[in-house]
Amino acid sequence: MSNPFLRRATEYIRDDSAFLAIVSPEPLTAFLARHKKKDALFDMPVRLIGTPGSGKTMMATLVEYRLLETILRDQSNPNNRALAEALVQTGFTNGDIPRVVAVRLPMESEYRDYWELPFDPAVKTKLVMSLIQARAVIGWLRNLTANNRRALDEVRIIARDAAGAQIEQIGGMTAADILKRAREVDRAVYSVGASLLPPKPEQIPAAAQAPYQPFETIREIEIEWNGKPVKLQPLVILDDVHTLHPEQLDLLFRALTRREMRIGRWLMMRLDALSPASVFQSDQQDAFPGLKADRDYLDISMQSQRGSDRKQFRRLAADMSDRYLRLVPSLANRRHTHFARLLSGEPPSLTEGKLEELRQQVAKDQRRLKVTPERRAAIEELVRSYVKGSHSTDVNEDVQLAMVRVLMYRYDVRVAAQTPSLFEAEDPEPKTPLKADVDVADAARIYLTHRFDRPLHFGLDDIANASNENAEQFLHMAGALVDRMETRAIRNLDPALSPSQQQAALIDKTGEMIAGWSFPFARKVREFVLHVAGECLEESLQPNAPLGAGANAIAVPDAHMVELLASEHELAQVLKYAQAYGAIVAVRKYGQGGKEWCLLELAGPVCLNQRLTLKRGGFLERRVEDLISVVEAI
Repeated sequence: MSNPFLRRATEYIRDDSAFLAIVSPEPLTAFLARHKKKDALFDMPVRLIGTPGSGKTMMATLVEYRLLETILRDQSNPNNRALAEALVQTGFTNGDIPRVVAVRLPMESEYRDYWELPFDPAVKTKLVMSLIQARAVIGWLRNLTANNRRALDEVRIIARDAAGAQIEQIGGMTAADILKRAREVDRAVYSVGASLLPPKPEQIPAAAQAPYQPFETIREIEIEWNGKPVKLQPLVILDDVHTLHPEQLDLLFRALTRREMRIGRWLMMRLDALSPASVFQSDQQDAFPGLKADRDYLDISMQSQRGSDRKQFRRLAADMSDRYLRLVPSLANRRHTHFARLLSGEPPSLTEGKLEELRQQVAKDQRRLKVTPERRAAIEELVRSYVKGSHSTDVNEDVQLAMVRVLMYRYDVRVAAQTPSLFEAEDPEPKTPLKADVDVADAARIYLTHRFDRPLHFGLDDIANASNENAEQFLHMAGALVDRMETRAIRNLDPALSPSQQQAALIDKTGEMIAGWSFPFARKVREFVLHVAGECLEESLQPNAPLGAGANAIAVPDAHMVELLASEHELAQVLKYAQAYGAIVAVRKYGQGGKEWCLLELAGPVCLNQRLTLKRGGFLERRVEDLISVVEAI
C-alpha cells in the first residue's frame, strides 16, 4: 500500500467513510468559524483564496450535503462528533439539524472551453452560467436523495417572493419538474461546448437559449428531518475557478454578485489567478470596478496570517497526522497511532570528539579576541544563570559553550565601539551589559548545526511550523518521515526517529520539493529564494549573532513594493508566483525602526532545507533595485 501521506487526500477517497476517517475539522474552524462576517457566508459571494494544498477542495468536499448528513446521522465515533461540532460553529448545522445543502462543482473540466467559442462574451458567459446553475440543481437534488434517504417527491422547492415568471422557466415548483428542466438545460449547453465544430449562434439549442435562472428563483429547499420539516439554504461551491480564462472568470463573478440571488455562492481559487498587487494585498481599488469587498463579496485568505495561525495549524497537523498514520498498516498493526510519539524530541548532543573540538574552538576564539579568564568566567556565569531559568531542555554543554562563544564576540564588538578611556583597563566593562537569553541560545544552535552538523529541526512542531499553514506541504514532509518509520518497523527496529534521522529525511524531502517546482517562473523563483537563503545564512553565521536566531527574510520599504507591484517588471511576476505557490510568505506594512517594510519571508521548506531559523522577525534590509539585479542575473 502506498504511503497515504504522499497522496492528496481527495485522491485517496474510496468512499465517504474513508474520506471522513482522514479529514480534519480544523480548516473549517480556522477559516470560517472565526471569520468576522461569518453570518454573511451564505448570503454573499465568497472567494476562498489559497496556495495549492491549503485545503480548499477538502473543505468543499467535506461540507457537501451527502457527507453532512452522514456525519449528523452517525455520531458513534469521535471523528464524526468533532466534525459535527465544527459544522455547528460554521453555521452548516444547528445542533443535529442541517441548515445548508451544499454541492461542489469542479471547474477544471470543460468550462473554459466555452470561452474559446466564436460567440459574443455575453453569450459565452450565459452558457456557462446556465450550465453551472443546471448542474447545481442536479447536485442539490442528488445529494438530498443519495443512498435512498428520501424520495424526490419528499423534497420541496421554495421560491423567493415575487419570483413570478422565473418559476415557469426553471420547470415549475415540484422537485421532479425542476430536475427534469435542469437535465434538459445541462444536455443542451453541454452539446454546444462538446461539439467537434461549434454551432452558429442561431443554431444553439432552444433549451440553452431560453431564460434559466434558478439561482435567482430558489430561496430554500425543504425536507423532512426526523419527522419535522426543515428548511435548507442552498450553497454552490465552484472549485478551482482559477482554471477559467481571466476575462471569463471576471464576467462569471460579476454574474454571481447579483443581489437577487438568495443562495450561497463560494468560489475556490488559487492565488496565481490574481494580479501581483492582489496577491500581495496592496492598498488599491477593488479588484472588480463597481464592486466593493465586504459589501458586494467577501474574500477569505487561506494563507498564513502569522499571529496565532501557527498554534492553530499545529493542532490541525497533530490531528491530521494521527488520522493518516492509522492508514499505514506496518505501523498501525504495531499500535503506533500517534505520529508525534514517533518523532524523538530529546535534545541532540555532540559526540565526545566533536565536543572536544568545540571546546578547543571556543578557547582559540578567546585567545584571538584577547578575552581575559576573568571575563570568560563572568560570561560563563551569565550562561549558567540563563540555563537555570530556561524552560528549554536543549541547553546541554554544547549549547552552553556555543553561547559563551557568541557572548565573547559580542563583548569584543561592544568594547571596540566604545571611546577609549585615558586610563584604559585591561578588561573594560561594556557600556551595554551582556545578556544571555533565548536569542543567544538560538544563535548557538545555528552555529552548531552548520559547524558540527548538530540537528536543528526535528519534532512535530517544527514540521508544522515549516508548513506555512499548508496541509499538503505538511503531509509531504511528514510522509518522508513515515517512509523511514515503515522501513525500520519492517526490519523489526523501533520506528521512532532520532533528531538526526528526522533532519536528514527533511533535508532530502524539501530538496525534492524545491527541485520539483513547475509553476510559471519556477526556475527564477527557485534561484531567487536560494540566493536570498544564502544571504540569510551568511548573516546568521556572524560570530556575534546580531540577529539572534538569524535571518530568514529580506525586507524592502513597503512604499517601494507598491510601486513595483503596479509595474510591468518581471520581478513583480516572479514575486507573485513565489507567493502564490508557497516559496515565500509576504508580510505587508511590517513596522520596525520607525519604518514600514514589506517582508519577503522564505517558506518553511526552504528554511528546513537550508537549515535556517523558523523564528519570524529576522530580516535583511534591501532595496527593490537589489532584487531586480538578482532576478536579472538569473
